[in-house]
Amino acid sequence: MAQFEGLFQREANPSIKLLFIPADELMPPPSTTSPDDTDLPFARLRVLDISQGIAGPYCAHILWQQGAEVVKIEPPAGDWGRKVGVVRGDTSALTLAYNGGKRSACIDATTDTGKAVLLELALQADVLVQNFRPQVAERLGVGYGTLAAQRPELVYVSISGYGPDGPYADYPASDSVMQADSGLMFANRDADGSARRIGMLLADAATGLYAAQACAAALCRRFRSGRGGHVELNLFEACCALQANNLLEHAIGGPSAAGPVSAPNGVYASRDGSLTLLALNDAQFGKLCRALDQADWLQDPRFADNAARMAHAALLNQLVARCIATRSTAQWQDILSRHDVLHAPVRTYDDVREHPQAAHRQTFQAIAQPGLGPLPFAGIPARSLRRDAGAAPANGEHTVEILREAGFSQLAIDDWLRQGVARQAPAARAGVQ
Repeated sequence: MAQFEGLFQREANPSIKLLFIPADELMPPPSTTSPDDTDLPFARLRVLDISQGIAGPYCAHILWQQGAEVVKIEPPAGDWGRKVGVVRGDTSALTLAYNGGKRSACIDATTDTGKAVLLELALQADVLVQNFRPQVAERLGVGYGTLAAQRPELVYVSISGYGPDGPYADYPASDSVMQADSGLMFANRDADGSARRIGMLLADAATGLYAAQACAAALCRRFRSGRGGHVELNLFEACCALQANNLLEHAIGGPSAAGPVSAPNGVYASRDGSLTLLALNDAQFGKLCRALDQADWLQDPRFADNAARMAHAALLNQLVARCIATRSTAQWQDILSRHDVLHAPVRTYDDVREHPQAAHRQTFQAIAQPGLGPLPFAGIPARSLRRDAGAAPANGEHTVEILREAGFSQLAIDDWLRQGVARQAPAARAGVQ
């Protein structure tokens, strides 16, 4: 990259006027905030998201929900998450869930010019989020050491599978791999001991949450000291942290300690569906007995306390199942609610969207995604600290405006578009009316 060493030194290189435009002529960034958003915690914070998939994009998306301006950098092929799961065109459910509201620039960082452009964008950011394998960011010219030397106030978030060192540092990782390798599948095993994958992207999502929290902590430190720093997380340790209680229970009580902590405790079939119910202590067990019209259970020494009930859990669960099978789910909801018993119907996602509490609280926002119509989106639950849901961008939808904002001249941008160093999504593909 020797030929690009002076590319971003405006005063030192007289030819730079072809690449940069004067600061007073810069295009103001088109704000993605409403007037109410300016009071959000991360308003005016500039985040460069060069991550792909789930954990990194989710971290950056949480920052966006809390007010940050997030620029997503994608390669010409796009974030691989665009082609995973339920896909429509170049947009997947993953894209919508973890990239809404961001602006996207398509840069080919495998080229020398693309690396130089990426470096300049990184040096203008307050936060950078990446989730490459160790050393990939360094090869792209945006490793932490390179950026921190020039912008010490930068908060640099690195997410990997196993961390930057150790015998597993270079191992490939995914949510399923991590659920198996971290013990999550062991925690979710069947009654017969068979391990099962948890039916959501728990490892990735949890890591994204931990990363956003750690980034917020690093920004708090920067507010006090003016100093940024390197926030390094990995999926393996995030999953271990998520299971702190399980791991302690196993260490203290052995493998048999896993599973329900009380009896009765389970999912029971009603006449038209199923519901979960449980009793965590003697008082709750008494309420359940009265709700089921089984007061005699309170006099049964086998059910005298939770230890006794756990010892006879199979019998007790069988008795509860017989009772629940006699009525509909709605009937049991009414009865159990009147007796203040812990319970809930087992709902489908369609049921959840129509949940009375969700309707009252407006839990689901509407994403106005071009070509797909309004879609339900559940944002972070701290609603006083979040903005409204936003549509996900097409790959390269905002390339030109992002490069103009960074100070590059239209002449240079046009040249990069011709060379394929940068790409601008066609207006129709980007959903522009």
